[in-house]
Amino acid sequence: MKTVGVVDTAFSRVNLGSIAARALRDTGGSIRIQRKTVPGIKDLPVASLTLFREGADLVMALGMPGRAEYDKVCAHEASQGLIAAGLKVERPIVEVFVFEGEVENDRDLSELARRRTEEHALNAYWMLFRPEELSHRAGTGARQGFPDAGPSGSHRRKRGFGNGIAKYA
Repeated sequence: MKTVGVVDTAFSRVNLGSIAARALRDTGGSIRIQRKTVPGIKDLPVASLTLFREGADLVMALGMPGRAEYDKVCAHEASQGLIAAGLKVERPIVEVFVFEGEVENDRDLSELARRRTEEHALNAYWMLFRPEELSHRAGTGARQGFPDAGPSGSHRRKRGFGNGIAKYA
């Protein structure tokens, strides 16, 4: 059984941790979920390290930066901290940030947050249990939360997977 740490923030306007935990359970994989919530996005790196120390094999770090320039700077700093934390323990941290400014209204923000979190939870599952699934998607222009961009060039032939993720061959 693999353990996935899920850390989210109270600052987020959507309960990203609950979405991630449900999506991980829905994979049907043998996954134990450890959950933590921290005040804000800059607290995610230390909480991620704590989850690894408590036995996590992978951590999903979820946050929702606001629209202000300051929030974008905080998100960048948090991202740098998450990279450093992952390097320190030599284990993956799947960063899931949903920026309030990516969409125009609350309904779209909730939908983007749900989709991006669910799709990253699937990525986390694949990283732990089926890494070949990610290899098959290399160069496909996969996006989390928005429609896939598709590969660059003329070698595009789209095939659906039935799970909202398209494969291009």
